[in-house]
Amino acid sequence: MNSSVKITDDIYYVGVNDRDTALFENLWPLDKGVSYNSYLILDEKTALIDTVKESKISEFFDKIRHLLNGRALDYLIINHMEPDHSGSIPELLQEFPGIKIVGNKTTFQFIKDLYKVEDNFQEIKDGSVLNLGKHTLKFYLTPMVHWPETMMTYDEKDKILFSGDAFGGFGTLDGGIFDDEVRIDFFEDEIRRYFSNIIGKYTKMVQRALNKLKDANIDIDIIAATHGPVWRKDPKRIIDLYDKWSRCETEKGVVIVYGSMYGNTEEMAEYVARRLAEEGIKEIKIMSVSKTHISYIINEIWKYKGVILGSCTYNQGLFPYMESLVQWLAHNDIKNHVLGIFGTYGWSGGGVSTLVKYNEQMKWPLVYEPVEAKLSAKSEDFKKLDELAKAMAREINS
Repeated sequence: MNSSVKITDDIYYVGVNDRDTALFENLWPLDKGVSYNSYLILDEKTALIDTVKESKISEFFDKIRHLLNGRALDYLIINHMEPDHSGSIPELLQEFPGIKIVGNKTTFQFIKDLYKVEDNFQEIKDGSVLNLGKHTLKFYLTPMVHWPETMMTYDEKDKILFSGDAFGGFGTLDGGIFDDEVRIDFFEDEIRRYFSNIIGKYTKMVQRALNKLKDANIDIDIIAATHGPVWRKDPKRIIDLYDKWSRCETEKGVVIVYGSMYGNTEEMAEYVARRLAEEGIKEIKIMSVSKTHISYIINEIWKYKGVILGSCTYNQGLFPYMESLVQWLAHNDIKNHVLGIFGTYGWSGGGVSTLVKYNEQMKWPLVYEPVEAKLSAKSEDFKKLDELAKAMAREINS
């Protein structure tokens, strides 16, 4: 069965779905799966843009062989060398030994190190072009979106931007391939989760890439990323979202994240949430670090301006799952948030003070003094939580 999909007259989607892998990069949950997108151009010369993960080679090769129908595969264009897009390269070179590999200087360094491939290279530079016949491909280097070798390929004839990992996200393509065939709000959420977890550290480089495309003044009718839907109806929508996210623009709302062993810190989280609602905040998310994977917490934090972190003290320090979260937040230097802090302690402190210390790296403005209760919140602690909620609401509504 051939399940390739025609994008334009002679450009085809030959990607595959992965519903088997549990963790992307062995870190991020794939409970909704992921697609690995690859594209084949049939012109006077044939070109394959990116490959797929090694575990999906059989289905991938079937699609390519069917479309080529005995023709040679002339070029492999590598926009990104991460193994979920380059994993099929060794087998592809065995199947099509005469293929020319098109990439930039850093691409070839990676392919040598990963797959011991040493020849059949055609190096391109920023702005280089490759003529296939009717189609002329132009290359734009976009380093650190999100690896050093990443680039984008633009088809001047059909005005398609093959964007690599940029504009892509989690989620399998269950029948629908194009943005007008799928429930796009689902993909927007999974694209933001992908962006916030994987690309979010490189927001400056994303902005640089977006500005490069803008300065090039190219017309983009279709965006074909290496994950997620092909944007043919409204490519501007995903460009605008990437612009928003990479500027760290947030929405009005508060994410309350807590770590609690026996429910006392959780009680404080629930109380603050209720007070926020009474102050008119409608978008409130309460998330437990013990139950919710950090991937989903990061996604919500990226979306909303307000963040309130609450932790019990654990072995004179921070609750371990909470520490994993704030380590990630501090490391990735996320901007444009305001912060509230609360927590509990028993015979010694350490939870709240450690949150304060991590915020010295995060540099998020504190809306109110940290609130720390001994074992469980008392009336004076709840009064302070009232003030914390009011202060947060003022910041969100300002």
